[in-house]
Amino acid sequence: MQEKIIILDFGSQTTQLIGRRVRELDTYCEIVPYNKFPKGDESVKGVILSGSPFSVYDENAFKVDLNEIRGKYPILGICYGAQFMAYTNGGKVEPAGTREYGRAHLASFCKDNVLFKGVKEGTQVWMSHGDTITAIPSNFKKIASTDKVEIAAYQIEGEQVWGVQFHPEVFHSEDGTQMLKNFVVDVCGCKQDWSPASFIESTVAELKAQLGDDKVVLGLSGGVDSSVAAVLLNRAIGKNLTCIFVDHGMLRKNEFKNVMHDYECLGLNVIGVDASAKFFAELEGVTEPEGKRKIIGKGFIDVFDEEAHKIKDVKWLAQVQSIRTVSNHCLSRVQ
Repeated sequence: MQEKIIILDFGSQTTQLIGRRVRELDTYCEIVPYNKFPKGDESVKGVILSGSPFSVYDENAFKVDLNEIRGKYPILGICYGAQFMAYTNGGKVEPAGTREYGRAHLASFCKDNVLFKGVKEGTQVWMSHGDTITAIPSNFKKIASTDKVEIAAYQIEGEQVWGVQFHPEVFHSEDGTQMLKNFVVDVCGCKQDWSPASFIESTVAELKAQLGDDKVVLGLSGGVDSSVAAVLLNRAIGKNLTCIFVDHGMLRKNEFKNVMHDYECLGLNVIGVDASAKFFAELEGVTEPEGKRKIIGKGFIDVFDEEAHKIKDVKWLAQVQSIRTVSNHCLSRVQ
C-alpha cells in the first residue's frame, strides 16, 4: 500500500502548492476537505493542515475535531492550521492590526528542533495573514519568531505536532522545502519512493485486482480528470470499459468532434451521444442561471442512464471527482 501524507484543505489558495511541494519530495499525498479525513487508512503517515481565507474566530470558519488525528499522526499546521490548533486548545488569535503580507526573516528559532534541521540563521519566510497568535497554551512551546511575529512557530510539548504562521510551501520561503522535508521524511518517516510513474503502475494494478473481468461504465466530460480516469481504467481492463460522452450543445464549435477524435487516438471505447436538440428544447425560455444548471445536470444524467442501460452485464459505475480519486474508491457497484 502506497504511504501518503494527507493535506486537510481549509480553503487556502496555496493548498495545491503544498501538495506539489510534498510530491516534489517523492512522496505521495492526497488533498481532502478539512472534514473528510480518511479514517482507517493505514497508509497515512502524517497530516498537514492548510491555510484558510477565514479567521479562526469567525462564526462560519471551517472547524473540525482533531482529537481522532492528534496523537495518532504527526501534524503540521500552516497559517490558519497553526492558528486553529492554538485557538481550539485555549490560545489566543487576534487581528494583527495590519495584514502582514510579504517577506519576513526568522530572527530566532530552536536550532535543535527537527522542523528546523538544515535551516540557516535569519532565513527568509513568506507571511500572509491578517491574524496572529498572541498567546499559546501552556503545553505549547514557541520555537521561532520574526521581528514582528513573536510566535511564528510552535510545537506541542511531548507531541509530534507543529504549527507555523508562515508559508513554507511558497518559493519566497527560502528553506521552506527543507522544513517540509524535515516533517515529511524525518518526522513522518516517508521513504521518498513515490513518483507519478509509480502512481500509474500501482493504480492500474489495484484496478486490475479489483475489477478482474468485470465491465465498467464511465461518463466523460471532455475534461482532464475524467479523461485520465478513462485512460487508467483502459490500461487496467481494456475493452471492458465503456465510456459515454454526451454533447449537451454547450461545447465550443467542433469540440465534440475533436474530443471524440482524441479519445479514439487514446484507444478508448467511447459512445458519443449528440443530445444537443434535447437540451436546447428543455432550456428554451429559461433565463435563471440556477434553473439552467439543474436542467443541464438532470438532462446529462437522463441521457447517460439511457445509454448505460443499453450496455449489458455492467457491474461497476466509475465516478470521478478529481484525478486523485482514480482508484478503487471511485468505483461503485451497479445495483
